[in-house]
Amino acid sequence: MTDVETRLAALEDRLRALEDEREITRLILSYGPLVDSGCAGAVAALWDEDGVYDVDELMMDGRPAIDAMVRSANHQRWIAGGCAHFVGPPHVTVSGDEATAVGYTLMIVNRDGGFTLRRATANHWTLHRTPAGWSVTNRTNRVLDGRPESPDLLASHFPGAERA
Repeated sequence: MTDVETRLAALEDRLRALEDEREITRLILSYGPLVDSGCAGAVAALWDEDGVYDVDELMMDGRPAIDAMVRSANHQRWIAGGCAHFVGPPHVTVSGDEATAVGYTLMIVNRDGGFTLRRATANHWTLHRTPAGWSVTNRTNRVLDGRPESPDLLASHFPGAERA
């Protein structure tokens, strides 16, 4: 390989990594607006057909369960009353056709004419590349209420990081 070919291949690899990270970030950040607008099918489509969404209050296995959560009376009450699932920017790591990401989600609800923080959660996502693009295989959320599993979930994304 010539120097130009080597440099071009390295540039293509770097561009692919940036495109992957951008696509994954956009997928994750789409969750909040989609779930708050009640777009059940679009929310479920973020996951693999048999993907898992594990919230400390609820375990959802597969797209139909995720779709049902968005359509549920409880979730529809949150939307009708005013809520926002604010998804913070994720830290994404891509390795070939697999990826992980960690970040935070805040659930803000309208109560008594003002907004209140209902939940702050740690999120860990696993994703893989499909012919149609990136898809979620698993998302695990744990509320940040002092339980050790929440910071452990965040730390698990950073191999070699040691918690105090």
